[in-house]
Amino acid sequence: MDDFSALIKYVERYIQLTKEEEDYFVSLLRVTRIRKRQFIVQPEFIARYRCYVLSGACRAYYIDNKGQDHTIAFAIEDWWITDYNSYIYQQPATLFVEALEDATLIQLDYNAEQLLMENIPKFERFFRIITQRSFAFLQKRMLASLSMTAEERYEEYLLKYPSVVARVPQYTLASYLGFSTEFLSRIRNKKTKR
Repeated sequence: MDDFSALIKYVERYIQLTKEEEDYFVSLLRVTRIRKRQFIVQPEFIARYRCYVLSGACRAYYIDNKGQDHTIAFAIEDWWITDYNSYIYQQPATLFVEALEDATLIQLDYNAEQLLMENIPKFERFFRIITQRSFAFLQKRMLASLSMTAEERYEEYLLKYPSVVARVPQYTLASYLGFSTEFLSRIRNKKTKR
């Protein structure tokens, strides 16, 4: 049960579970350990799992027609990651999801999640809440990319997520923020000189 205690605490921020409900939930989960640079989702394959990061760091990214890498999301401890379009609709993925560090993930299979919501309806509330929070975050991110300068986006991300900035490779952070690694270096150098 130790592997699952962090996830149980996370879930109980939003819904309260009885011991029986907790045991049933845990019975549907699996712990997976992955190595740095290992993929958990790849294009053309269906994302079968929603992944909770117990330890480590991961990123989801897309490669466009020109071979340009676009980081869509990061996930560190206590965050979720997958190719959500693939997972929700059970269709081939368009994103890569890879480990940026050795990681331990708790995975919930799509079919098990459906069963979980059917047998314990309060989990529908849980998944609705985390989906709403994700949607609100994505909206803020889109608005920031439309209304803020690159430097302002970097400053805001650094302020809100310093642990992510410290852990992820510079090229992935630049990709996530929508500019080149060289531009990120210039921003950082300018900040250091102040």
